[in-house]
Amino acid sequence: MIDTLPRREREVFETLCRLESATTAEVRAALSDSLSDSAVRTLLVRLESKGLVERSSGAHGVVYRPAHSPETVAVGALRRLIDTFFAGSAASAASALLGLGQKLTPEEAAALEAMIDKATHDGEDKR
Repeated sequence: MIDTLPRREREVFETLCRLESATTAEVRAALSDSLSDSAVRTLLVRLESKGLVERSSGAHGVVYRPAHSPETVAVGALRRLIDTFFAGSAASAASALLGLGQKLTPEEAAALEAMIDKATHDGEDKR
C-alpha cells in the first residue's frame, strides 16, 4: 500500500499513522525535518486522493487520519520488511528483534509464548 509512495509522502503518512489523527501543524511538528504548512497540507491532500488519508473538521481545524487502521498498515509494512530483509522468515525477523538486547517484560514474554503456541498449533491443525 505505501511502498510505492514517494519518500516525503511516505514520511508524512507514517507520521500520521503514529499520531493516529492530527492537524497539519501537528504533523509538521512531528516530522523529523521541517516542511512548511503548505507543503504538509499538499502532501496530505495527495495522500487523501490516493485513498490513504481521510479528513474531517475538528475543533482546531481540519483533522487528518489514516483511512486504514494503523494495525492494517503495520501488518503490510512488517510483511514487506520480512520479505525484503529476512527472506520471508518471520522467525528470522523475530530473532533479529529479540537480538537487539532489549529486555522483555513478563507480559511481553507471556504474549510471545502464547503467539508461538497458537502459531504452532494452528500449523498442526492444517495438516
